[in-house]
Amino acid sequence: MKPIQISIIAALGALLLFSAILADRSIASKSSTERTIKGDGFAVLELFTSEGCSSCPPADELLAKVQKEAGNRPVYVLTYHVDYWDRLGWKDTFSNADYSKRQYQYASKLGAQVYTPQLVVNGKTEFVGSNESATDYAINSALKGSPAAAVTLHGNLQSGKMALDYQVTGDSDHNELVIAVVQKNAVSKVKRGENEGRTLAHAQIVRQLYSFELEKDKKGQVSISLSKDFNTNGWELIGFLQDPKTRAINAATKVVF
Repeated sequence: MKPIQISIIAALGALLLFSAILADRSIASKSSTERTIKGDGFAVLELFTSEGCSSCPPADELLAKVQKEAGNRPVYVLTYHVDYWDRLGWKDTFSNADYSKRQYQYASKLGAQVYTPQLVVNGKTEFVGSNESATDYAINSALKGSPAAAVTLHGNLQSGKMALDYQVTGDSDHNELVIAVVQKNAVSKVKRGENEGRTLAHAQIVRQLYSFELEKDKKGQVSISLSKDFNTNGWELIGFLQDPKTRAINAATKVVF
């Protein structure tokens, strides 16, 4: 009878071990954006993408997922459609040469190549935009940070323009105020190029980007023009403080209006 008893005990032990492994995997499978992160940090995720790039849709989908899961936490998703793919078979509806220039500026400071999909986090690190584990780790690390500065923004919508009152606290020397006008969602049918025949869903599309020098007393008002399609339900404004020399982003927030 002893061999049978030993076999039963061994089987029960194996079952418990297997259950523990499954539980660990279940916990590990949760995106870091769903966990409670202790810290005062923020994460600005800037994805450089294009409708003409067949490797980009998975990154677009990942960033849409991040945006959905972020909730009220300080995670800000910005998607820039670059224009250097436009000459390769399909002109991206949302492409802008200024966004390609912005990506090259990051590449120069970060010692990186220019490619799509490329994700830059807080202006300090970059990696392939479809890499979910790297994205989770970057968000987790950024949210644990302790920013040296903070910014608040209040907007007043006035017939195609937005007047923005800003207030900066903390160490904001050498920073400029950047305002991104963001369309939350869009769908495109691609007729040529690498994604020919596909219907692509986009999220957090940067349609306009403005930068301003800060007043010496760290508060003031700026005004921006808005797209004729702008509305308060399908669009939002995200502002952040960025050092134009290092490209590091030192504070971020959404505009309240």
